[in-house]
Amino acid sequence: MTNSKKYLAGVDIGTTSLKSAIFDTDGNMVSASTVDYTLDTKGNVVEFDGLEYISIVRQSLTEAAQKAFPDCGKDELANLIAGLSVDTQGETLIVTDENFVPLRPAIVWLDNRADGEAKKIEADFGHELVYRVTGQPEITATWPACKLIWIRRNEPSVFNRIRHVFLLEDWILWALTGKTVTEPTIQSSTIYFDICKKQWWKEMLDYIGLDRSVFSEIVPSGVMVGEMDADWFFGGGEAGKSCSCGIPVVSGVLDQISGAIGAGAVGSGIISEMTGTTMAVFVPVSEIPSYNPESIIPCHINYDGGYALISWTPTAGIALKWFKNQLCENFSFRELDVLAEKVEPGCSGLVFIPYLCGSTMPKYNPDARGVFYGLTMEHTRGHMVRAILESVACMLRSNLEYLGVSCNEIRTMGGGASSPLWCQIKADITGVRLATLKNTETACLGTAILAGTGAGIFESVEAACSQIVRTDKIYIPQQNEKTEAAYLRYIEADEKFYPSGK
Repeated sequence: MTNSKKYLAGVDIGTTSLKSAIFDTDGNMVSASTVDYTLDTKGNVVEFDGLEYISIVRQSLTEAAQKAFPDCGKDELANLIAGLSVDTQGETLIVTDENFVPLRPAIVWLDNRADGEAKKIEADFGHELVYRVTGQPEITATWPACKLIWIRRNEPSVFNRIRHVFLLEDWILWALTGKTVTEPTIQSSTIYFDICKKQWWKEMLDYIGLDRSVFSEIVPSGVMVGEMDADWFFGGGEAGKSCSCGIPVVSGVLDQISGAIGAGAVGSGIISEMTGTTMAVFVPVSEIPSYNPESIIPCHINYDGGYALISWTPTAGIALKWFKNQLCENFSFRELDVLAEKVEPGCSGLVFIPYLCGSTMPKYNPDARGVFYGLTMEHTRGHMVRAILESVACMLRSNLEYLGVSCNEIRTMGGGASSPLWCQIKADITGVRLATLKNTETACLGTAILAGTGAGIFESVEAACSQIVRTDKIYIPQQNEKTEAAYLRYIEADEKFYPSGK
């Protein structure tokens, strides 16, 4: 096989699935491979085998390479792949001994066993100090600091043998290159990392009882950290083994940040929004917002060393999926859209409160539940579908108002972006131009862009986004009295059922 082109690989490790994708340097996806996996869950305990993470990375890279270059040998592949990078979920913790052997299963970010430890940190440090240092306004059981203290208290024999503390991105970077490195975006929500000084927070490390030597070296996002053996693309490759003439491996970012890069949300006035099972809103900012005891908005370090606000809601696309599966099982999503298209904005007074799994932002209430409010005999299935679509658009606007940001364009991702009706409703209710993306694998693309930047293919992340991130459809707001009335009715109903401050 002869090919003079260069390619970039991006690995996106989500909570229950992993995707590897190979792109050319124009941003066209050549191949992709997804591997699903099941977490070990029992009550508040959520774990996964740390070595299995490495195995599924190897499996996914092998499948992606075989699809893209079926006749390519190891040496040629090493010349074709110019760089690889990884993005992962945050807060998933892996601890090992001096030989990099995991001492226990990985504690996944969803794990909530360390609630008592979180309350102890809250009592001893307070919310304001933790926010000013780490950008996290809440102290929850999911933060790695709480998980490490839980291990110290409940598994002392494990804690005393800890010689390396990894988050998932660091763990995979070590597996690929043999280097113990990490980058700031993934550490932002550990609450033992100082996001102002971009270094470990010594006071918290002392409180946990671990020396900074067990934590990885901090490097910026998007820089080359080592080289990997091309055998990784052929089902081989020894974990933790460095390579002096292999494929460049570049430090990555938190998965939400990678998705924003892949959507081109890197310039002034552009934010990204993802409507999948949940809804996440990503907003770049120039500085850390001042502490506000009423705010629960987390501030993360962005890929460029700046900052970003990330809000999320536990229910978005899952609300429509619930309605379809439970009440319209014989309808496709497109058929539900057709029904909703016949209904005027505002749904003749019908409002849906989408808190099927509680509420987080802008109103924190884990006990909140979903409500159809204002039903009359005139309302049809189409009214109910549109009410669900409008409710998620109203959540988007209320989150933007809560974040206190204005923007010129929203880049939308996730399954919700495949519905033209839903996109138009979001544009109408927010009053902001909305754009979908030609390449919908934004997280893998964002990670590949970082790989290309670190490998010297692109001058910068911004230059790469300008060159290869392409929007697809543009939705111009068509606001009128009915759309504004629909939003105000949603806010009124939300407040009626779940008053602020209660």
